[in-house]
Amino acid sequence: MAVRKKIVLLITCICFTSFIAKAQSEVMKDVINNMALFHKKNDLKYLGDAKRSVDATIKTHSDSSDMGKLVYKAMVYSTVLYTDSLNKLNFPDTMLMQTTRLVNRLQVLHKIYRYNLEMNYSKGCLANVYQRKAFGFYSINNYRQAIYNFNIAKKYVPAAKQINVYLADIYYKLGNYKTAVVYFDTVLMSKNPRLEHVQTAANIYKTLGDTTRSLEIIQKGLESYPEDKYLLFEEANIYNNRKNYALLKPILNNLVEISSNDANVLFMAANCFDHLNELDRAEVFYQKVIDINNTDYDPIFNLGLLYLKKASKVKKQDEYLANINQSQTWLERAQEMAPNNEVCLKALQMLYLQSGNQNQLNRVNNKLKQLTN
Repeated sequence: MAVRKKIVLLITCICFTSFIAKAQSEVMKDVINNMALFHKKNDLKYLGDAKRSVDATIKTHSDSSDMGKLVYKAMVYSTVLYTDSLNKLNFPDTMLMQTTRLVNRLQVLHKIYRYNLEMNYSKGCLANVYQRKAFGFYSINNYRQAIYNFNIAKKYVPAAKQINVYLADIYYKLGNYKTAVVYFDTVLMSKNPRLEHVQTAANIYKTLGDTTRSLEIIQKGLESYPEDKYLLFEEANIYNNRKNYALLKPILNNLVEISSNDANVLFMAANCFDHLNELDRAEVFYQKVIDINNTDYDPIFNLGLLYLKKASKVKKQDEYLANINQSQTWLERAQEMAPNNEVCLKALQMLYLQSGNQNQLNRVNNKLKQLTN
């Protein structure tokens, strides 16, 4: 999963003329008018004028303690930082730190709730600035600084869940899976998480060995993405590894339908039906796997065992012999592919005992003795 380079807008656009009623005097009128003109004409000139106007209102110690003036200063400064990303207005590099300290100072003041809208705007602007910085560090693989800046952005807009996605991705790239899943868990709490986030989170939990949590995520994801091949395969794979073939069987219906040429899926289906003693269905799927890849040992060997199993279940002599012959064909082919495979040799030993083929039985017995001595 890759972090998107597009910066998500974390602020709500504000019409500055709506704050005129809050202006503390005629002194703030120039600030508000310039900000309104900037938003109307999108000309940085007015933004520069707004900064100069707000700076002019703060001259004395009393001014520097005036919460209203400081709130407007924070709004103007944060707007400059957010909008003028190339610094065409040539303001000093210290402006970001200055504005950050100002916003941090304001948000802990006792009566700052009177300016909730204005403060949320300023924090949203700053969050975007720090997010932009984080992407810059991410692009040069400086993940430590990217994490640092994403966390500052997150502090200003805790509800911006997309930041959790970026942090999850970075920790995943760093191999810090335990931290990554903490962030992914918050992402998955949203109503309709993105498919790639569901897939990645499920994969991380599987890597950590927590297949129970991985399965929970997969099954929840399948509610929104019922036809996703990856999720279906991972769900099936968990049940297959647990040898829970009864629960695996219903999953295979959808999975086989959308993955009709996937040898891994077809082999899983064959193995499942084999263990459930649905031998005719297992036979069909083993044959399909072999048709796709006739050099794959496992389906060839398993098919040989399947015919040996079928031979033990039939009563008619002709059916018994037909299955024995098929078993011999496939097991001998498997033995050609893996001449020293002890499991295959023991299967042939059992076959030749049942068929009474003494010459071949002696050959296999001698081979087994050579391998065990």
